[in-house]
Order: sequence, then C-alpha cells, then structure tokens
Amino acid sequence: MTFEPLLERMPVDRLPSLRDESGTGDRPRYAEEASFKIHGGCGLMGICDESGTLMGGEDAIRAMAVQRDRGNGLGGGFAGYGIYPEFPDHYAFHMMFHDLRAKEEAEAVFAQFFVVDLAEPMPTRQVKGISDAPLLWRYFLAPDPHKLESSDMSAEDFVVHTVMLINSSVDGAFVASSGKNMGAFKGVGFPEEIGHYYLLEEYEAHTWVGHNRFPTNTPGWWGGAHPFTLLDWSIVHNGEISSYGINSRYLEQFGYKCSLGTDTEVAAYLFDLLLRRHKLPLELACKALASPLWSEIDRMPEEEAAVMRSLRAVYGPGMLNGPFAIVLGFNGGMVALNDRIKLRPLVAARQGTKLMVASEESALREVLDAPDKVWMPKAGEPVIARVKGMEWPIHGDLHLSASEVSCAVTGAGDSCDTAEVNN
Repeated sequence: MTFEPLLERMPVDRLPSLRDESGTGDRPRYAEEASFKIHGGCGLMGICDESGTLMGGEDAIRAMAVQRDRGNGLGGGFAGYGIYPEFPDHYAFHMMFHDLRAKEEAEAVFAQFFVVDLAEPMPTRQVKGISDAPLLWRYFLAPDPHKLESSDMSAEDFVVHTVMLINSSVDGAFVASSGKNMGAFKGVGFPEEIGHYYLLEEYEAHTWVGHNRFPTNTPGWWGGAHPFTLLDWSIVHNGEISSYGINSRYLEQFGYKCSLGTDTEVAAYLFDLLLRRHKLPLELACKALASPLWSEIDRMPEEEAAVMRSLRAVYGPGMLNGPFAIVLGFNGGMVALNDRIKLRPLVAARQGTKLMVASEESALREVLDAPDKVWMPKAGEPVIARVKGMEWPIHGDLHLSASEVSCAVTGAGDSCDTAEVNN
C-alpha cells in the first residue's frame, strides 16, 4: 500500500467531528498574503562549532541584536541543532495553530499516522513587543510502524508528506519545524525579542542560525518568519528569489506543495530534493542553485564545463534567480551561499573550531572576540561547516561526472550508487 491511499482517507473535510455542524464550510480562510510590497533588506547569521561543543542561545541572540536595523519588527527567528538530546530519535514537530480547531485537526493527522510520545505547549515567557502569538505546541513523535510499512516510503518521505498535508490542507495550522534533535523558534518581532520569548538561553546547540526580517513580498505573520524548514534542513535568507514561480512548479513534480507563498520556502525544499533525494554532493547542489554564468562555463576546463552544463540542463528550473544570501543549517553542520554575482552581503569568520557567517562583520565580532580569519566569500562559492564525529547527512564531496549528474535526477543506471565518495 502506498502513502497516497492513506492520505485519501485522511482529508480534513472527511472528519465529521471536526467540521462545521452546518457542513457549509463557511469558516473564513486563514490567509496571510497581501498585494503590497515593502522594499528593504534582512539580516542573518549562522554559527557552528565543528568540535560538536554545544553553545547557548545567547550567542545567536547577540549576533542578531547587533543587526536590528536590518529588520522592522515584522519577523525574527532561530533554529538550533542538538537541542533535544533526550529525544534524539524522535521527530520534533514545532507547531503554530491559529485556533483550537486547527490544533484538533492537526492532532487528528498525527493520531492517524504517528505515535506521539510527548505533546506540550512550547515554553515561552511574556516579552514586551511580542503580541498576538498563535497557539504554540511541540510534539515528539515517530511514524506508526504499520502505517510506515504500508506506505512503502522512507521515514523521511513519510514525514515530508505529512508536513505537506498539514500545511496545505489544515487551515490555520503550520509546521514550523519537523526534524530530529532540532527546532525552529520564530514569530513576529525583532529577533532578540523572539529569542527571549522562546527562552533560547535555556537551549544548547552545536549549530545556530538566525534571521531578522524586513518583509519584501509578504506581510509579517508568524508562519512567514524565517527560518523555513523541512526535516532537519533550515533556511534563513536575505534577498528576493525572483524565480519562485518556476521553482515551485518544478518542485510540485516531485510531490512538494509550496503553500506558504514565500520565496524562501522553495529554497528549503530544493535542498531536500537535491541533497537527500537526488544525493548530490553539497558543492554540486550549491552550483545547481547558484549556477555559474554561461560565459564562465565557457572558460572552464572541458571536464568541469561538461558537469556545469549538465547541472544547468538538468536543474535549470531549480536554479535560484535574483539576489540572495542564505544559510542552510542541518544536523552535522551548515552551509552559507551567495547568489552568483553577490548582490547581498555575506561575511565569514573562523575562531578555533567555530565557523560563523553573518550579513555584517559587526555580528561576527560581537560573538567571536578574537577571530583567526575574517573574509568575504566569493559569489556562488559555499562556506561549509562540518561537525566532527557527526554523521554527514549528504551523499559525498566528490565532483560527479556529467552522466552521474543526469543519473541523479533520472534514477537511471547504477552510476550514482557505485560512484566513489570522499568522506
């Protein structure tokens, strides 16, 4: 049995106990989008201790507080990795609910497909500047073994389908994060306010990412704050991905539903597609999303040029167009990346085992008191941090041949499975 028949039996409008008694479905749609644009910028940061040493959330808060002028109070957020050592094998769903009915409907989905070992309100405190918060809950759960077996899916794909189902079908419910031993903490407010609201100083992580939002295409709402996540991946983003339309249509071919109407959502899903499902090495995935210009490819050695041409041919609809700086966090490290002509700022620094990136050098020096090196990454070249001793969740670091790039997306042949990987 596949997952799809299970979903067909699950749509919310078929749950009589959760429907309007009238059956008219006249409950107002919880919509977030608006027709206006606010032009501006955002701030971001990422810090990873490659030794695996855990860092308190205060460092992440300080790095974002320095960049306060890059936001306007309409969005801030963080993601931390290694924060739930007591639940290392559970998927931690951080949930936002517009009302109790949305909570009941989402919990009906969990009851249908998962074993929930703990459900509780998110720990928060009252903070000046934070208001109109949705219902915030977290769930530590695992796929129901029988449902997982009958779905003929991996556990990761099972979770992805559930996230898509809730975000697209349960009105007023939003999955803020769904990975293992990690979580996203976000909302409407300045990031330092959001950090204190969620008691981030009580968490410890080997990797933190943070964001200060100045909305450009969407208004400020809790679900629209960064990071955007899927499984263990989390994305914070400064810029504007003008290719959102073609990116979202491309992702729909692989079962992803872009229901949030924001350009950053596609970046999280594209990394899941390229890294987890197509098993591209990290550097090649970054080259697929921030592809070299054709004029650059023409000047490359022929073997490298053949791979880049293949990447552009296979992943053309997935290429991110427009100005951006992004940080991708995951269990095992992080990667920071600029667009191919560096239209958004990104600075990096290293101090001992800590690697840090941010929109401004001041944020780096706020946290790193004596950096060994500070530099500005080149356009399209990733800055990669890898936690020592942790399983690397990415296929490898090799440069695939042009034929292996094609096989990754088509699934034809065994070359992707038999290629040597340098770990």
